[in-house]
Amino acid sequence: QVQLVESGGGLVQPGGSLRLSCAASGNIFSIYAMRWYRQAPGNQRELVAAITSGGSTTYADSVKGRFTISRDNAKNTVYLQMNSLKPEDTAVYLCNAGDVILRTTPNRVYEYWGRGTQVTVSS
Repeated sequence: QVQLVESGGGLVQPGGSLRLSCAASGNIFSIYAMRWYRQAPGNQRELVAAITSGGSTTYADSVKGRFTISRDNAKNTVYLQMNSLKPEDTAVYLCNAGDVILRTTPNRVYEYWGRGTQVTVSS
C-alpha cells in the first residue's frame, strides 16, 4: 500500500509564503506524475500544479509566477512553494501521485491521494 502525507499548511497573511511537502511511502518502484490540487468550500477541486519524473511542469493560470512545484525523485517527495499568497488561495491542498508502479505489480499503474492540508490566507 502507498501513503501520501502532506505537510506545511497553515495560516498566513496576504503576500506571505508557505511551502507544502508531500511524501509518498510504500512499496514504490516509480511515480510518473505528482500533482497538487486544491479545493475550497463550495468549489470544485482544481489542479494547481503538476510535475513529471523528468521535471516537466504545469501550472494553473491563477498561480503562474507565484507558485513553484518541485520534486525529489529519490525521496518520492513533491513540494509546492507558494509566494505572494492571496485570500483566494485559501483551500485544502491535496497531493496526488499518478502512474505509480509498485515493485510487487510492475505491469500495473495506480493513482493515490493524500488527505490534504489546510492553507488559509487572511489578515
